[in-house]
Parts: sequence; C-alpha cells; structure tokens
Amino acid sequence: MLKKKILKEALKIILTIIFLFNFSSPSFSETIIFSDCKNSKDGFKKNEYIIDLDKSLMTRNFTYDKKTYNIYRLTDITTKKNNTLTRFIYSEGSQIFSEKMGYPQFYTQLLFNRNDLNIKIKTVINNETGISNIAKCKKIEIFETNS
Repeated sequence: MLKKKILKEALKIILTIIFLFNFSSPSFSETIIFSDCKNSKDGFKKNEYIIDLDKSLMTRNFTYDKKTYNIYRLTDITTKKNNTLTRFIYSEGSQIFSEKMGYPQFYTQLLFNRNDLNIKIKTVINNETGISNIAKCKKIEIFETNS
C-alpha cells in the first residue's frame, strides 16, 4: 500500500515536471529589417525588406520615385507608386532565401545574409547558378523577442 502511494506521488511529480518544461519554455522570434535600400536600376523613395523568421515571411515595402514610376507606368497601367510584396523564406545557416519563383529549370530567389548590407538575387537556368547584387541597404536592424 505504501509503495503504491510513493509510486503515485512520484508519477505526479514527473508529469508535472514534463508539463512545465514543455509548456513554459520560452520561444524566441527574430525579425530583421533591411532599410533604406538603394538599387542601381530603379529609384525609390522607400525600399525596405522585413524578414520575420518566426513566421517564415519576407515583406518588401517600396515606393517608386517619380521617374521610375512614370517609366513602369508607360508599359503597365496597373503599376502602383506604393507597393508591398510578401514571400515565404527559409534559412540555411546565416543565409536567408526567399521562395523560388519560376520553373524547375529556370528560377530566381532573393538571398539575404544577416550581416551583409547587400541583397542578392540568385538565378538558376538549367542548373547554372548566378548570383548578383540587386540592392545595397544602409541599415540592418535585428529584433529578438521572447514570449
């Protein structure tokens, strides 16, 4: 009878410890903001990339300057001055990749590095890979939160 009581109490303690470790462990999320990014081809009043690693999302907020807006507006009347793009991302080490856009034989994806102000584009055509810079940012901010 005494052994059953001891076993029952020990089981309660073990289950309580397991419960506390599983549900009270802090979760960390990281958000990286690449801001004031300049592009050699297009002009922008605002160009920023927000990387939310917890949600695996990249959000790009950008506003064309007047000259760039007028050029794109000539060929596409649906062009807007203020834009937001959202893409899924994944990370490998310190590199962060956007989802692949295109076909299996030809695709592009954006490439970010936590410690690099340059944003790159990776292009793959028939297994030939090319990487080039598309923007240089003035500032990287990293926000880590515990919840």
